[in-house]
Amino acid sequence: MSDLHRLPLESKLLPLQPSRIAVDGSFEGYASLFRIPDLGKDVVEPGAFRDSIARRGPSGVKLLWQHDPAEPLGRWLSLAEDSRGLFVRGKLSLAVARAREIYALMREGAIDGLSIGFRPEKARNEPRSGLRRLERVDLWEVSIVTFPMLPQARISAVKTAFRKPAFA
Repeated sequence: MSDLHRLPLESKLLPLQPSRIAVDGSFEGYASLFRIPDLGKDVVEPGAFRDSIARRGPSGVKLLWQHDPAEPLGRWLSLAEDSRGLFVRGKLSLAVARAREIYALMREGAIDGLSIGFRPEKARNEPRSGLRRLERVDLWEVSIVTFPMLPQARISAVKTAFRKPAFA
């Protein structure tokens, strides 16, 4: 077993706007933003997800509830890096009871977070600032969560037919 496989799986949380959930359970937004320190003092650098996305694709990254592998909620339709961060499009499987519950909570504003589950592959610590710069990560899952880590990231649009996001 390589040293990489012994590293702990980590999570980073981001908020989403519950009013941006489509009737069919589809939603989109940023699961991570580049160059913005989160509350855990991690900073994701541009390109950090590129290799993992190419290797796994959307079907290889799970959509979970609270990082629990026993609680899948649906599937990711697309994962892509852009100039702002990791943009995701997903769809809750409304045939699953838990996904219907989460859908209702998201629509009511009770659940408002996204969180990435990953293993760091290349990172550097900055002793002066206390920041850890994540240069390459192995993305395993993106969860819908209760408590977000990076308040600046938001769902940008949700509807049945997706359009390219407009960046502010």
